[in-house]
Amino acid sequence: MDIQTYIKSLQGKTVAVLGIGVSNTPLIELLCKNGVRVIACDKKTRDRLGDAAAALEAMGASLRLGEDYLKGIDADVIFRTPGMRPDVPELLAAKERGRVVTSEMQVFFEVCPCPIIAVTGSDGKTTTTTVISEFLRAAGKTVHLGGNLGHPLLAETEQIQPEDYAVVELSSFQLLDMTRSPHIAVLTNLAPNHLDVHRDMAEYIAAKENIFRHQAAGDVAIFNLDNKITREQSTRASARVRMFSRRDEVSDGAFVRDGAIWLRNAAGEREVVKTADIRIPGQHNVENYCAAIAAVDGLVPDDVIRAVAKEFNGVEHRIELVRERRGVRWYNDSIASSPTRTIAGLRSFPEKVILIAGGYDKHIPFTPLAPEIIEHVKLLILCGATANAIRAAVTGCDGYRGEPEMVEVNTLQDAVDLASERATAGDVVTLSPACAAFDQFANFMERGKVFKQMVNALDE
Repeated sequence: MDIQTYIKSLQGKTVAVLGIGVSNTPLIELLCKNGVRVIACDKKTRDRLGDAAAALEAMGASLRLGEDYLKGIDADVIFRTPGMRPDVPELLAAKERGRVVTSEMQVFFEVCPCPIIAVTGSDGKTTTTTVISEFLRAAGKTVHLGGNLGHPLLAETEQIQPEDYAVVELSSFQLLDMTRSPHIAVLTNLAPNHLDVHRDMAEYIAAKENIFRHQAAGDVAIFNLDNKITREQSTRASARVRMFSRRDEVSDGAFVRDGAIWLRNAAGEREVVKTADIRIPGQHNVENYCAAIAAVDGLVPDDVIRAVAKEFNGVEHRIELVRERRGVRWYNDSIASSPTRTIAGLRSFPEKVILIAGGYDKHIPFTPLAPEIIEHVKLLILCGATANAIRAAVTGCDGYRGEPEMVEVNTLQDAVDLASERATAGDVVTLSPACAAFDQFANFMERGKVFKQMVNALDE
């Protein structure tokens, strides 16, 4: 089914779009433009929506706003926002009445005319997704990059050609009720995350499995051999299973040997790129490259892969060098919204660092982070709702002997000021919070941008 056929199937029906945000606003515009009756629903009030409210009405959408926006919702088709669980009572009641509950990403998978390569995991999703797209573009392919990266693709489907590639990042929220899987699925790793939304770790893992659960025999599923959970998941895949590993050689996939990433398949094995030639730092990025290289095997020449590895600077907010000031290097690693991400960031630096951490509580234990802080941090600056929990994890760790020094501050600005005061030439200061940003910022992107502004505002 193509996008126009799908839109025609909505004629004469009422469509409710839940959540007026980045992923759904282009969807509302697409539907209204094609004469579909749309109710745009959001918890925000009209005042909070601002000019967007009038703009949506000008398109032809009806608005349903405020705290009770879900109450009595009754439309033929309901698009949920990715951040909303599909089992909220109002959606379950709608399903019982025979209504269709779907999502922008679900429909995109149904109508996309080209092969889809999708990436999920707890850490490394965005970098791996972006590297795959960089490889394909450098090889001359037309690539449509989107999904959880913040760029919805459904509204652009009419411009996608069968010979193109769609490369999408998928979150556990998007995957919760997905009934389709991509041609090539990549699972970077899995560790506790988003347990403030998921009932438990089992539900989180089950959601992630939808990325490969609906694949067919001609599809490919790529798993991280070094991660216990993804290694176990690989046994349930019905597609061709490929593995990647930084620690061990694999029979089909990508692995590290003698300072290089190698590929192995039925035709044999070959060295693809030296790890020293990968421009972005950190062993976790070697893993991300292994995953990406396995995904594009047969689609991108090795010389193109080598060229991209040498030139690609990384994705914003991921161990991003902000500036060097008075011999001190400042890094923005705001994407590190879980302990495992912060651990990977800390291990990227040979020296002990000044770490700024803390934020919104996602109910993830900080116990695994504590020994890494003791080993890699010279000064720990804590702020946000989780400051006390991180401090308690460090002081309660068996290896704690009074170091590193820990200081709690009230705001990110206070943290930057203190780091500036205490850092000396040769030091590294990194914002790698191990927590989400919602206690003080809209998201990790806003937190990272504000941090960069603060750092760049420091006098010379």
